[in-house]
Amino acid sequence: MKLNLGCGKDIKLGYVNLDIVDYGGNQIHNINKFPYPFEENSFEEIYASHVLEHLDNFNKTITELYRIAKPNCNIIVYAPFFLNTKYFGEPDHKIPFSIRTFDNYEYIGNRKLKFYERWKLDHRTNYESAAKFEILEKRFITSHFSVLKWMDIIVNLEPVIYERFFAGIFSPEEVYFKLRVVK
Repeated sequence: MKLNLGCGKDIKLGYVNLDIVDYGGNQIHNINKFPYPFEENSFEEIYASHVLEHLDNFNKTITELYRIAKPNCNIIVYAPFFLNTKYFGEPDHKIPFSIRTFDNYEYIGNRKLKFYERWKLDHRTNYESAAKFEILEKRFITSHFSVLKWMDIIVNLEPVIYERFFAGIFSPEEVYFKLRVVK
């Protein structure tokens, strides 16, 4: 099974579409309330587009997604970048998203660390969550206007460095993550 979390009006065929509002074609559940109405290890894919930033507790949500995900489940996340007006322009946004949002949940394994990641490992907190993910991809989406798409190449050469030093000058619109559940 595949889950479209916080689907809104984007009802996807072949997915369990879940939202707090009845849009027709979706299951209804308040996704701030746990547990979700699914058994453990139910989904091989979870799609969450512009929903996680609206929720009350990021850690509880991530832990719950981990519970209902099968081993090796792919989780796709889109969220507004915290320095962009898409984040600040919506008064319902509660959780800011950075290119490093999932770093505290990352399973490193044998991956070679970049120089700035060594410090991160010694100072990360995941609030005692058992949720672990391999980060398959994380990148900025600078704009949906085709004339600005070339900027994606530049900002994603080294997105952590870009975020730290240049995102306040030219802020990307969104962050994208592709995670794999490690169980």
